[in-house]
Amino acid sequence: MKKVAMTMAAAALLATGCGGSETDGGAATGRSAPASPGPVEGSATQSSGDGRLRALPARLKFEGTTLDGRPFTGSDLAERPVVFWFWAPWCAKCAAEGPGVAEVAERYGDRVAFVGVAGLDKSREQMRRFVSRTGTEDITQLDDRTGRLYTHFEVASQSSYVFMTRAGRITRDSGPLSESALERRVRALAGG
Repeated sequence: MKKVAMTMAAAALLATGCGGSETDGGAATGRSAPASPGPVEGSATQSSGDGRLRALPARLKFEGTTLDGRPFTGSDLAERPVVFWFWAPWCAKCAAEGPGVAEVAERYGDRVAFVGVAGLDKSREQMRRFVSRTGTEDITQLDDRTGRLYTHFEVASQSSYVFMTRAGRITRDSGPLSESALERRVRALAGG
């Protein structure tokens, strides 16, 4: 059953093509649309390192692997705003916005975590070449060849963004986003 669901999700992702509008409730918007609030109910509680306990937003309950093969857990992002950038190595729109994503991540990386999610391709080598070609090597890049993270974050196309507040609330946007449009979103996420 799980394999059937993954296959259906992958087929839906491929059918959406490169970029474009995300649909929410059947209406194509092409603009940022409020998404589900990234449920906090049922969140795990962890120590924050300073003795306080914090709730882990449900959306950060995932594990993955970086493109260089290191394990990664979403809990590492707790208590920080996060920008998830979903891309595919063959997506021309994704490649065009990559340098802008790298620039904004460099300017705001001390206040906002940036995570690239490479999917919709079976070749890790193609994904690595994309990262090198777009100058996004300094951003954590996750290998999502299975589409598991696309499904976890309910992303239906690439290039797409999921903006998550410290509290776990999310909004989405489908790319391409210009560097200035992305910077406006990130500045608001960072709190100013």
